[in-house]
Amino acid sequence: MLYLLDYGAGNVASLANSVRKLGYEFKWVQTPEDIDKADRILFPGVGAFGSAMAGLRKRGFVEPLKAYIASGRPYMGICIGMQALFEESDESPEDKGLGIIPAKVGRFSSADKSVPCMGYNGATERRDIGDEGREAYGLGDGGDSYYFVHSYRVDATQPGVEDWSLTWTQYGDEKYVSSVQKGNVFGTQFHPEKSGAAGLAVVEAWLRSTDPTKGGKGMLDTSVKPLRPITDVDADLVRKGFTKRIVACLDVRANDDGDLVVTKGDQYDVREADDSATTADEHASGAPEESAATSPSAPVAETTLPTSTSTVSSDPSAPPPAKRQRQVRNLGKPVDLARRYYAEGADEVAFLNITSFRSCPLHDQPMLDVIRQAAETVFVPLTIGGGIRDTTDPDGTSRSALEVAGTYFRCGADKVSIGSDAVFAVEELLAADGAKSGKSGIEQISYAYGAQAVVVSFDPKRVYAASLDDIPAVHRPSAVDLSAPLASTPDTPLRADLGPKGEQFCWYQCTVRGGRETRDIDVVQLAQGVEKLGAGEILLNSVDKDGSKSGFDCRLVDLVRRSVGIPVVASSGAGKVDDFSEVFAVTDVEAALAAGIFHRKEVPIEDVKAHLVKEGVKVRRV
Repeated sequence: MLYLLDYGAGNVASLANSVRKLGYEFKWVQTPEDIDKADRILFPGVGAFGSAMAGLRKRGFVEPLKAYIASGRPYMGICIGMQALFEESDESPEDKGLGIIPAKVGRFSSADKSVPCMGYNGATERRDIGDEGREAYGLGDGGDSYYFVHSYRVDATQPGVEDWSLTWTQYGDEKYVSSVQKGNVFGTQFHPEKSGAAGLAVVEAWLRSTDPTKGGKGMLDTSVKPLRPITDVDADLVRKGFTKRIVACLDVRANDDGDLVVTKGDQYDVREADDSATTADEHASGAPEESAATSPSAPVAETTLPTSTSTVSSDPSAPPPAKRQRQVRNLGKPVDLARRYYAEGADEVAFLNITSFRSCPLHDQPMLDVIRQAAETVFVPLTIGGGIRDTTDPDGTSRSALEVAGTYFRCGADKVSIGSDAVFAVEELLAADGAKSGKSGIEQISYAYGAQAVVVSFDPKRVYAASLDDIPAVHRPSAVDLSAPLASTPDTPLRADLGPKGEQFCWYQCTVRGGRETRDIDVVQLAQGVEKLGAGEILLNSVDKDGSKSGFDCRLVDLVRRSVGIPVVASSGAGKVDDFSEVFAVTDVEAALAAGIFHRKEVPIEDVKAHLVKEGVKVRRV
């Protein structure tokens, strides 16, 4: 019997779904006795080393797990499930690991790269395992990429790991162990359950080899194979390398009939245009806009129903024409679109709920079901945004942001996205002279699940200025010269992007509630603040570029990317394949996101990736 070990971390639903997808049954380890009864154990994990080991100790799993491994029965660990095999981790030095592998887990250096490491990379064989070994562990032909999301890694050069190293991977200038194998133990730093077909092949190979009812003859011990020449390993590490991610974003909301639909705003307005029915005065009144971020919906502008001249009364006492709402732009069903994007090669899918989660996110069953159903067949990372904050139910029950996030992780989400509440948290941080309270949703979720589980969604907008002197001194660090090359790529031409009155400069002011309210905080303050609070990634929207199809705001992207050490996803403005290659060429951003152009197939994901390959940009193949 196969058992999955659940110590309370996120992402366990994803692995469970992949096992079911491959046609295998399993049970959950619920008691220490279950470990003794197991014929094979899968240990998934997304989270922090300390909380993982604390969870194992609390449940009484540590000693039974050591005994299980010593018995020679098959064990597969994923991410934390692999790291737990080591003696200790710099992430939580006071919490000891299982001690199976005599080495420790250290933190990535952030000198030349973003941390956490978040994205797809190859796995280079350290040993000459041949076709037999590749088949035994589902490693394919060497051209596959796998999903990594971690801040801590096992240095490949430290003593004690060479006997265990199955594959190495390189991130920046660091080589680390991406999978281990010896005897009955197999572990991967990457997440096969989030790596598409290539990752499912790894899980299936292990399941098949350890299942005698399906002809499995037991795990192949590759640790006895000779080491490959280090020059060959180094060449493969460089050839494979870290890839750029293409993210498909689905803005989800309820339409006027109460059905969940995927929509897309034009300048944050998600209702269909109806120019023939809207007067100039109504346009000038400026209906509040809705955001692709995590905020409640705005009031909706009404339009006048068009009337035939033959039926319009000339009687001045007649009632005015009837009013109706413009319909919500409906681009499809969330789960169906997510499955389509997975098939087309999207590296991640983000669901941003822009109207639900009013005050009861845990009672929002339709959105919980969206994540649950998508996770059953979409085996790339899923992000959920909307309502990840402290709330109170109508009956007075308090719900913490951590509890809300945990619920979505258990349904199959891999990351949660926080919007307006992140701005308020950073305002409090600045007011306290940088002293963290430990009470923000970012801090709580990051501590429990790791920084890689927390995304912060920004909605900044430009404030133009004729000179730097016109920008408040406190916000000048976020000022950019709209006529100059980017600071990070000064030799790369970039078109001038002056203000509407020819202004040469701008700074980026942050907004909340879907771009409808500005705050006295700039994008650099926000970016550095959320990084300090524990966020692991920034989803960088642009109020000015949203729906424009004029390309990403590369000046904004470059500014934020240079201001922080965590990954950044460029969003808003993509309209053609060249926009993706431009943002990757002139900034060091890790990923680029689009929504409407993917929904409508105006720019297919396959075309984006084919173009990037032509331009020499590494991307995950499908």
